Amino acid sequence: MKYALKITALAAAVGLATLANAADFVEGKDYTVSPNPENIAGDVIVVREFFWYGCPHCYALEPHMQKWAKTRAKDVAFFQTPAAMNPMWEVGARGFYAAQQLGAQHKTHQALFDTIHKERNRVEQSQTTLADWYATQGMDKAKFNNFYNSFAVSTKIERSKQNAIRHRLTGVPAVVVHGKYIVTGEDEKVPQVVDFLVNKVRDEKK
Repeated sequence: MKYALKITALAAAVGLATLANAADFVEGKDYTVSPNPENIAGDVIVVREFFWYGCPHCYALEPHMQKWAKTRAKDVAFFQTPAAMNPMWEVGARGFYAAQQLGAQHKTHQALFDTIHKERNRVEQSQTTLADWYATQGMDKAKFNNFYNSFAVSTKIERSKQNAIRHRLTGVPAVVVHGKYIVTGEDEKVPQVVDFLVNKVRDEKK
């Protein structure tokens, strides 16, 4: 019984510590406000993760965001958005959207991250090497190449660029909460701040 009481007390202490930490999240330190917030209509709260496959910090953050995504509230929509802020980054971004068009994004996303950072195989540096890699994942290379420069993919690339410009992103990873709040970092603190901001958006909607 004493052991159970100790565990309960410890759990309560941890819970209070978590609440205290959440209360300490402040603008300018743990997150920033976009200089040009989006006006997102509807009841759904949008969380958008900007990343680049070649970024080691994005790779470090990915498991934390994936864990968070599996347990996020039902009123939260999560979008992975490959940043296309320069020609090099655009290669991987086009690959991501081409895979998405072919219904393979869920299978290839983490695998591509692992190939680049765990296996040290920089396949994201050209369309040719990227197409070859996606082919090893069972994707039709001709279809991949057709989608790579397609209107549908180019439209998504342009939207990604405009969003990055709108929020004046200077690097990745960057998580934008409901088009207004921006969180940067690469550890488990990021999803904690995201949850804090999601609750903040809920309060603002009331």
